[in-house]
Amino acid sequence: MNNNLKSFAVRAFRDQRGQVLPWMALLMILFLGFAGLSMDLGQAYVANRELQASSDAAALAGGYAMSIANETTAQVQSYAANYGSASTCSYSGGCPGANVNSGLPSATISVTLSCNSFVTTTMGIPCSTGPGSNNAIQVVQTTKLQTPFIHVLNMFGVHSPSSLTISATSTAAMKGSAVAYNVAVVLDSTGSMSSNDSGNCASGTTKEECALSGIKTMLAGLTPCGPGSSSGTCKSAYDTVGLFTFPNVQANTASNATTCSGSKPQGVPYMAPVVGAAWPTFTGSAPNYEITSGFLDNYSATNGSGGSVVTTPANPLEIATGSDTGSKCTGLSTPISGQGTYLAGALYAAQSALVAAQTNNPGSLNAIVLLTDGDANAKNTFTNAAGQTLTSTTNPALNTNGIYPSMIDQCQQAITASQYAASNGTSVIVIAYQAGTSGCDTDAKAFQDPCANLKQMALNAGSTTPYPADFYSDGSGACPSTGLGLGGAFAAVSTKFGYSRLIPNN
Repeated sequence: MNNNLKSFAVRAFRDQRGQVLPWMALLMILFLGFAGLSMDLGQAYVANRELQASSDAAALAGGYAMSIANETTAQVQSYAANYGSASTCSYSGGCPGANVNSGLPSATISVTLSCNSFVTTTMGIPCSTGPGSNNAIQVVQTTKLQTPFIHVLNMFGVHSPSSLTISATSTAAMKGSAVAYNVAVVLDSTGSMSSNDSGNCASGTTKEECALSGIKTMLAGLTPCGPGSSSGTCKSAYDTVGLFTFPNVQANTASNATTCSGSKPQGVPYMAPVVGAAWPTFTGSAPNYEITSGFLDNYSATNGSGGSVVTTPANPLEIATGSDTGSKCTGLSTPISGQGTYLAGALYAAQSALVAAQTNNPGSLNAIVLLTDGDANAKNTFTNAAGQTLTSTTNPALNTNGIYPSMIDQCQQAITASQYAASNGTSVIVIAYQAGTSGCDTDAKAFQDPCANLKQMALNAGSTTPYPADFYSDGSGACPSTGLGLGGAFAAVSTKFGYSRLIPNN
């Protein structure tokens, strides 16, 4: 008997049937916990990223709206909410926002304007610049997500929340005086611009007319006047614009493009400005690249971003770009023609004029917007500011070694001129219009690709390294398209002068 009991006890001890069940119960809680964490927290992570991106967009939109003339605090708050994720909010016309989505249920938004000392001291934008004497905007958004998987753990006695609250905060500085721009538009007005456009504008539109249409698009996206301006008074200049052409024109005929004279400016041989020389006032028969008389801030019908080019009263940029429909208001719709293409002189001229404009617009930055096919091939003589033909003894002296000014290496001279402007604080933005990959016949064979040369001319201020973000191509030539077309390129250019900036939250 004792042996039987002993044998039974040994068998019972060794029998493992059913012992896995308690372990499985414990492991099931663990597995469910991990599954809940993975699925619910994964959803929360995605939602947090979406909410932060939405808050950034709302803050940047509001920061830009703060710089628009006559905007109120309520209007700015509504503008910011337009880019948020809330379906409903207290800001009239602001909700539903453009970033509402089912992954951010019942999102709320709060928009607050403030006077931020960081913006004042670091960016130079005083609080008096914006609505309500503020210079910054903060957007706070929240949303609540259900946690069905984590919540299952309550069935096993593990306390777990039924929802998670996610919050995102973004703060942006308004666009202010520290980021005002003087923009020199340098327009190709050579003979090739009289041919019809291909794919950018309506059939039968010439390249020159299409380019002018693009410039109007850019003007509508700029902000000419500071907050507090009225419909008739621009209290402080923000984005001022000057219009330059090549070939250059006889100074006393430049106004033909900005008044309804019925005539176009008279083209004359290219002037080679002295590099870095002060910008003079050109009169009489002297050659001149500048069409407008200085840089203008009265081109917007609303004195702010988003307004069309003003038509009443008439102004030089309106007429020059073809916005005035008067029978004699031809503007620059007919190319000046007759002198081929020479970019270096126009770039040096624009840079000198920008230096003068910056003095008149304290705290501003400078930019050149160049539209051309890039094939520099001028054949005629060069002149100085007085219209005298350049020789080895004039100022500047005509060179034969490819150094500016020279008939040799004209495209390389243009790159050097762009680099000079950039090294002196000017951003150079290039729009290649029907640009080819061959040409530049005055340059050595290795440098005869206009498209490649134009890419090298697109530069950030302070850098001589090509900046792809400032290069655009309409793709109608051999130069590959950058995907926006001509009008889209000009619209994108205008946004470069209108960004507000995200700053640290406090």
